Amino acid sequence: QVQLVESGGGLVQPGESLRLACVTLSSGISFTDSAVAWYRQAPGKQRELVATLTSDFITTYADFVKGRFTISRDNTKNMVFLQMIDLKPEDSAVYYCTIKPTPLGFEYWGQGTQVTVFS
Repeated sequence: QVQLVESGGGLVQPGESLRLACVTLSSGISFTDSAVAWYRQAPGKQRELVATLTSDFITTYADFVKGRFTISRDNTKNMVFLQMIDLKPEDSAVYYCTIKPTPLGFEYWGQGTQVTVFS
């Protein structure tokens, strides 16, 4: 069973920062060997990929967050992070972390954490 729990969301003003965290509680998968990612979904919009991080620490970012968001991981704690700076109202969404133990395998999702940026 794999469970992901996100935290760190909240209400902030434009230009402020937040750091999201996600802990993976699992049995039977290797966190270290898994790819992880953050997605987001705003009301009435499609879910979009924000950032990915492979087991080899290769990162990719959506164009709309490049230079502002940083994905990282702590394999000793089975945790993934998303550091977000210079937040904008359009960053408001529910943010989800995922883990994918194998490239073509199942992707596990957390319940999400709400980020609201308002002026």
